[in-house]
Amino acid sequence: MSDQDTSSSAWRVPPGSYLARRPAVLALPQRPRSVYVTMRDGCRLAVDVYLPQDAAGTAAPARVPTIAVFTPYYRRFATASAGVEPSPNCGRYRDFFVPRGYAVVVVDVRGTGASFGTRDALRSPKERDDYREIADWIVQQPWSDGCIGATGISYLGAAAVFLASTGHPAVKAIAPLFAVTDIYTDQLYVGGVLSTIWTGRYDELMTALDHDDRPALAKFAYYGDPALEGPQPVDDDADGSLLAAALRQHRNNCRLGDWAREVPFQRDAVLHDPALTLDACSPGHYARLIPEDVAIYSVSGWYDGAGYSNSAITRFLTLAGHRHRLLLGPWDHGARSNVSPWREQADAQFPLLAEVLRFFDRHLCGHDNGLDDEQPVHYFTMHDERWQAADAWPPVPHATRFHPDADGMLSRRPGEAARDAYQVDFTVGTGTQTRLERLGAAGVEHYYPDWTERQVQYLHYTSAPLDAPAELTGHVTAQLLVTASETDAALYVYLTEVLADGSCRYVTEGTLRALHREGLSTSPDYVASWPVNTFDRASAKLLVPGEPARLTFALLPVSWTFAAGSRIRLSIGGSDFGHGPQVPHGRPPRIEILRGPEATWFDLPLRHQPA
Repeated sequence: MSDQDTSSSAWRVPPGSYLARRPAVLALPQRPRSVYVTMRDGCRLAVDVYLPQDAAGTAAPARVPTIAVFTPYYRRFATASAGVEPSPNCGRYRDFFVPRGYAVVVVDVRGTGASFGTRDALRSPKERDDYREIADWIVQQPWSDGCIGATGISYLGAAAVFLASTGHPAVKAIAPLFAVTDIYTDQLYVGGVLSTIWTGRYDELMTALDHDDRPALAKFAYYGDPALEGPQPVDDDADGSLLAAALRQHRNNCRLGDWAREVPFQRDAVLHDPALTLDACSPGHYARLIPEDVAIYSVSGWYDGAGYSNSAITRFLTLAGHRHRLLLGPWDHGARSNVSPWREQADAQFPLLAEVLRFFDRHLCGHDNGLDDEQPVHYFTMHDERWQAADAWPPVPHATRFHPDADGMLSRRPGEAARDAYQVDFTVGTGTQTRLERLGAAGVEHYYPDWTERQVQYLHYTSAPLDAPAELTGHVTAQLLVTASETDAALYVYLTEVLADGSCRYVTEGTLRALHREGLSTSPDYVASWPVNTFDRASAKLLVPGEPARLTFALLPVSWTFAAGSRIRLSIGGSDFGHGPQVPHGRPPRIEILRGPEATWFDLPLRHQPA
């Protein structure tokens, strides 16, 4: 099956149909205009400007709306030969929007590419101030009609939120794609466990880019073409001397692997600057400053890293008054792949930028294109392989409770009080083809192909075969009553569909470090329909070995239909080798899961379909 929208009834006008009505009638320039724009502190940012051209190769029309893209991954590479894509990170926006009448402005953020300066954090607050100054520069250009939108995947999408939060009056709409809201909760410390993908492989990627270390960069799938030859200088830097000076400054950029370890709790600051917290670097910290007349389209995928789907949903819930739309597809980070085991092909086929185009046409150009008549929420249900629409999130407001029971059963009613033991083994993990690898720019296309074999490593609770299909959409909530032999532990919960033939399909997962079990967040910056732990120092509490403790947390959201005859399996482990550190270091705990009345249970947002 496919993630295409062509046969879907979830839209009145499917994105593909809209695109057919909105062909590319203009042309791209042969090359962009490339300049330095000087910031308030003298730092110069490299900016590429692409303007739509008519058939004769001249700019047309005279004034156009602008889509701004801010990237730390090079706005453009110098290339060794013609025909090589110089913008593997941003070329998609250039090629799609410019021929349809938009100016596209791509900026190397401070401390990256051909821009000067240094990065003092992951997504420094200084960048947010830069973005407002870039908006000032855009509206002063003779080709600008005074309207700005912003979009992009991952860092670029978070930058769009940063820009809108400055309150610049020209910013009318943003489409953050696969973008984080809260860096601690959804990126670096999901479940309170440090991500070794971010502090390892991603940190290596950024160092290779910042240092223009081409041999180191070549090992990353996105940048493996040997014809890519470092950042492209701006037009006035003919001899590359300015670029060389900028790159020397980049050698002083912070290292995420070092920086992140100074902030192990939510709202911690780095030791040298009490104001530099993960909050201060998070788009969600500023999002409520976005004026209500700015429209927002939040997009993510069910296997979008470790928490980015949560970021999209909480942004939608937190900024509900902003003509906000939400799209959740069967995708990994950036929709490079359709992750459904029942897909027709690995590549995502959904015309995502067509949906973003319709959004910008409505809110930047004022086109009455029927977008306002569409429901605000669209999501794809895997195994059922269909798009659905809803008026609100969550679309399934009620949950079905399941309890662990004797003999590894998962039951609707609690059984007698008892305990099941599990000895943690720190070599156990989910493998190297998981939802997390894309965060480190790994080229994964086949997700969890060995899950049938890997999932046997865990403690299991499995339901009886289902009499009828059951759709699960939203967040599974885990309520674990546990004991441990050590003063800390990390609890991992995995949801699996066991098919009638005995093969297993990974559905989703969640984790919580026991140290962070106390306290649930009620932050107005992170509105959620699922439990969100506080993760702060004041709430941290070690376990007392052998003493029962309750852990409450949510698994990552998903929409998935369990087939008739399949069984629902919930599995519990204590490590994910290659993705998170040992908890606690060198002391694998023995964990006991308490079951029975008022002990351990799981709430699943299920709706049953006719047999």
